[in-house]
Amino acid sequence: MPKIMSLNLLFVAVAIPLIVICGSAAAQQHVTGTLSDSATYVIDVPANWNGGLLLYSHGYVDSGAPNPAQDASDPFTSAYTLAAGFALAGSSYASTGWAMHEAVPDQIATLDVFESMFGTPLQTIAWGHSLGGEVTAALVQQYPARFAAAQPMCGVLSGTVGFWNQHLDGAFAFNALLAGGSLQVVHITNPTLNVGTAEAILAAAQATPQGQARLALVSALVDLPGWFDPTTSEPAPTDYSTQEANQFLWLQSESLPTEFAARAELEFRASGNPSFNTGVNYKYQLSRSRDYAEVQALYTAAGLSLDDDLAALKTVPRIAADPAALTYSTDNVIFNGQLTVPVLTLHTTGDGVVSAENEKAYATVVQEANNSDLLRERFIHRAGHCEFSPAEMITALQKLEMRLAKGSWDLTISTLNEDAAALGPEFNVINVDNAPYPAPPAFTSYQEMQFLRLFDAFTQ
Repeated sequence: MPKIMSLNLLFVAVAIPLIVICGSAAAQQHVTGTLSDSATYVIDVPANWNGGLLLYSHGYVDSGAPNPAQDASDPFTSAYTLAAGFALAGSSYASTGWAMHEAVPDQIATLDVFESMFGTPLQTIAWGHSLGGEVTAALVQQYPARFAAAQPMCGVLSGTVGFWNQHLDGAFAFNALLAGGSLQVVHITNPTLNVGTAEAILAAAQATPQGQARLALVSALVDLPGWFDPTTSEPAPTDYSTQEANQFLWLQSESLPTEFAARAELEFRASGNPSFNTGVNYKYQLSRSRDYAEVQALYTAAGLSLDDDLAALKTVPRIAADPAALTYSTDNVIFNGQLTVPVLTLHTTGDGVVSAENEKAYATVVQEANNSDLLRERFIHRAGHCEFSPAEMITALQKLEMRLAKGSWDLTISTLNEDAAALGPEFNVINVDNAPYPAPPAFTSYQEMQFLRLFDAFTQ
């Protein structure tokens, strides 16, 4: 997917919206418009509006890529929720990249537009994917009175500082153990050259058992899963060679581009480096990773000393954050656990973009704030980032509605899978190569490990 949160809405006044009344087949109002910061928004209200609004926050958009407003993740989910009577809304955010600073006020401004046109909803539920999952959690943290509930999905729930610190660890170890210190880990001046060099080093490392062992160590510090393709079964727990091969794919396609290129965009926003590893003990970090046994086995098979490499990492000078940049990322955003509305999260177990351990980071801070009764987390046994079927997302939403209606949670795994299956095969699909691929409901019991680089209101 590889922000200063004084959100004064006076600076987010909106332009006059364009209203289009669709034909009788759609029987809904479709509204588009532009906010004063040039973000766009889209609103859909069905003829049978039930008074509920779903405010959707989209994920990370690469710098300079098309950035349209979105009010749903996919056509299946959009059609179902509209038919059920929900109104939908969402904005584009005023910029691409790590746009937390713009996303939260743009979403609140979009909510203001909706309310000015259609009145205050009976209930507004925030939901979103990936970076949009972080936006969703930030919305209910900063504007609790505006929302009845939230459903962050595959979200960056470790917060901006924790997420980028985790990736600093991977980049730091990669640079020290495989690149001979030749890469820019922070203060990146040429991201294209930097990531290109890293990718070449990655390919060379994958060609030898020693390189594979060290790549497993790098992967462990980022908690990369050993499962990449959602159309395949998860490798056996001790099939370490296959797990490492899958981690290589995650490194190649996601982690290295995030760490050695996309970081430059965040550094530009923050006017410096917001990440640090001062005081970090990588031997201790590794021992807490879900990939620890794999690393041990591959080091033994390669004839390498894991202790020697960890000792070598210990001698490499640590990186301190630039204070103002750290403040920027803390403001945009870390979490304080102060929930006042129910929150139901979803995460795939094999997510190599935003690790499932992000859920543990969020649960920890919510527990510290004594609000665990308001939070529930559910996992989907599938590889991939945000690889949820519409059926799984809709089922979770229905359970969140039930929590609002009854005041108690009903989230047994068997019931979740039965309810998702009952929606039919057309909703039990995921997108693979821009085509629907059958995906039976895969809610599962899963115990995530500790997020390795906690940074929240209690731990910073």
